[in-house]
Amino acid sequence: MKKRLILGLLALLLLAGGFTGYKVFGPAVSITKGRLLYIWEGDDFETVTRRLTDSGFISKGAWFSRVAGWRNYSKIKPGRYELTSGMSLFDLAGLLRSGKQSPVKMTIVKERTREGLAAKMGRKFDTLVDSLQLISFLSNNDSLRPFDTDTNTVMTQVMPYTYEINWNSTPGKIMQQFHTAWKKFWTPERKQKADSLHLSPTEVSILASIVEEETLRKDDKYKIASVYLNRLRLDMKLEADPTAKFVTRNFKLGRIMHSHLKLESPYNTYLHKGLPPGPICTPSVESIEAVLDAPKTDYIFFVASYQFDGSTIFTSNYADHSKYVRMFHAEQNRRADSIKKRQAR
Repeated sequence: MKKRLILGLLALLLLAGGFTGYKVFGPAVSITKGRLLYIWEGDDFETVTRRLTDSGFISKGAWFSRVAGWRNYSKIKPGRYELTSGMSLFDLAGLLRSGKQSPVKMTIVKERTREGLAAKMGRKFDTLVDSLQLISFLSNNDSLRPFDTDTNTVMTQVMPYTYEINWNSTPGKIMQQFHTAWKKFWTPERKQKADSLHLSPTEVSILASIVEEETLRKDDKYKIASVYLNRLRLDMKLEADPTAKFVTRNFKLGRIMHSHLKLESPYNTYLHKGLPPGPICTPSVESIEAVLDAPKTDYIFFVASYQFDGSTIFTSNYADHSKYVRMFHAEQNRRADSIKKRQAR
């Protein structure tokens, strides 16, 4: 009898242990409305538990509370957490305790202004990284001073990479990621190349942003960079159409008119010598390399080919340049008239 009682108790203990083990280590998380759990600044444990149940991730909060206690999950860490179907309560509590978030991937291709970058990141990060908060940070020299930049040059540090950024990152932490990537790019070898051009890394990026806006053709980028470097060396105005376009803030502008060249702005290189005070876009690595490795040429002028094949014609004297400019405009006007005639039919 005593033996049976002991065996019965052991069986109950095994059943209880198995049940508890299943509840703790067995599949518990369901994915019904999405994989992401958002924990906000100021949320407490009860709020997190309620969000888990309300979102359908777990059926009841009692067992999660027990497991969280066993795993010492007491400090709530805000963030964006990706859950997986079948995850155990043990793993769920461990994930939330670790604060290991699912980062947001942010790809920079070409951004022209601080406002545009802030708006893009505001959309990407929902409402936690507010675009107004970010633009306020990017527009404050005191905020930017630790990163060796200012409100004019800050966009040179936004390299064209894909960044993994925590959902609840502050503007300062986001800027730190940009700055770290920028410092990593500027190796001693690249800095030495910039120095040989009598330019700082920031100035190289500013010039590269103009090259970026001039053409998509890789070969032409190097020659265009050589033109602008020659103009800087000769103390000539850069007279870069993209800088006049930047002043208009109409980035869809298809044709630069004479009136655009007269718009007063330190960014208008038709009016002011030297580089503009900051970049007119975030340049690609290819455009930066085009400046650093620009060939030695005697080119002073260039214009898009009158054949409209995407190529560029480079010249070293104004007479030849003027001839090709006239040919380009003549073909441009001919094409525009042809379009008008077709539309009028």
